[in-house]
Amino acid sequence: MRVFLVAAALFAAVPAFAQTSDAPATRAILADATQAPRGRTIVDGANWRCEGTTCTANGGSEQPAARACRRVKAKLGPLTAFSWKGEVLSAEQLAACNA
Repeated sequence: MRVFLVAAALFAAVPAFAQTSDAPATRAILADATQAPRGRTIVDGANWRCEGTTCTANGGSEQPAARACRRVKAKLGPLTAFSWKGEVLSAEQLAACNA
């Protein structure tokens, strides 16, 4: 009976671990893939990795998404899309970021 309870508890815990490991999306789409850095690039504590034009990150300081976008754009070049810890920038915000 104890083995069953332990197995049931572990099975129930798996979705909880999966949910907590999923951080909100932090992603940038580069306008030019040739701007993509090789390996990792750290911007304000966020560890960015790029494949083609898509860059994703984990970590990073607490700051508004618009500011994070400007900082990432300065290192990686113009962006066509940007989200910071789950907050997606609008077209107007993205245009301001790239200006």
